[in-house]
Amino acid sequence: MAQIPIPFQLSGPMALRLIREIAQDSSRVIVTTHARKRMRERRISLPQVLNCLVKGQIAEGPAQDVHGNWVCTLRWRDAGDFLRVAVALKHDVTTGHKVIVITVMYED
Repeated sequence: MAQIPIPFQLSGPMALRLIREIAQDSSRVIVTTHARKRMRERRISLPQVLNCLVKGQIAEGPAQDVHGNWVCTLRWRDAGDFLRVAVALKHDVTTGHKVIVITVMYED
């Protein structure tokens, strides 16, 4: 599959397309220590997070963070509850695009 470069201006639909494409290969999804801790606390599994990335919709963002990465939050209904996953899009010169999972939560 051809790499889509991350543009200087990233729209919601383009961010969603990139995230879904990247998340098809779970080895390109990096879960931070903070996110893993929240997953354990909130009893959220990795398959739930991956489903949110592949099937969810953009709830917030995209916007650039202080490091220049594009960040956004995806929302997906899982077993009657809404799951939110905050992610950053990162480009690695050697391995291509990655999705960094920053945190995960259920909506109140």
